[in-house]
Amino acid sequence: MSERENIIGRIREALAVIASVPGRHAPESKAHFAGGPAESRLPKTSDHRRVMPAAGAMPEEQLVLLRKNAADLRADFKLVQNLQELAGELKQLAVKEGWQRAASHRGELTSAAAQALGLPVLFTENSFDKRELARCDVGLSECDALVAQTGTVVVTNQSAGGRALSILPPHHVVLARRRQIVADLPAALELIKQKYAGNYPSMISLITGPSRTGDIERILVLGAHGPKRLTIFCCEG
Repeated sequence: MSERENIIGRIREALAVIASVPGRHAPESKAHFAGGPAESRLPKTSDHRRVMPAAGAMPEEQLVLLRKNAADLRADFKLVQNLQELAGELKQLAVKEGWQRAASHRGELTSAAAQALGLPVLFTENSFDKRELARCDVGLSECDALVAQTGTVVVTNQSAGGRALSILPPHHVVLARRRQIVADLPAALELIKQKYAGNYPSMISLITGPSRTGDIERILVLGAHGPKRLTIFCCEG
């Protein structure tokens, strides 16, 4: 038997098994779902929190967990007191890594950071060549939320200067306020819902550590599909 015949035979065998129609499972399997037909496909928020790690109820607990998860993910997390300290940390990082040019977007934190660096800056609000963006040493962006539960940065094309800024430069630097830390993923999604209401951004992305892959012999490689480094600056003031 040829490989083609073998594959077709397996497909025919699989098609002979009658699969259940989605949404028509046994009543007992629906016990943890809520609402009518439109909501029956969505688990309750409490179910998400039952299976995910606890995130802590107090802001201090969430900060500690966020810092730990970021470190486990090989992301750098730094808490700074104000914009002056943020500028100083960025300058040190620029000297250490030899940054020659940066990419950013205009925002309360990013504008101040870009000015403090004193480097040529490509702003993504303007028309730009993506090849030039990829040649920038660092991309500075703001975000929508920091998720303590998973160490995740939540960005949208509206909060992070478009789609490409957080992807093309090899080092992504996220600038956030401490008040943007949320406990868990359901809280982050609820924040997105409240912030954008019926006018959702065209891109909502959950960034959990620097880009990585383990496809080849399960060897972890950073920077395969995006930034090789992720640094999160969280500003107290």
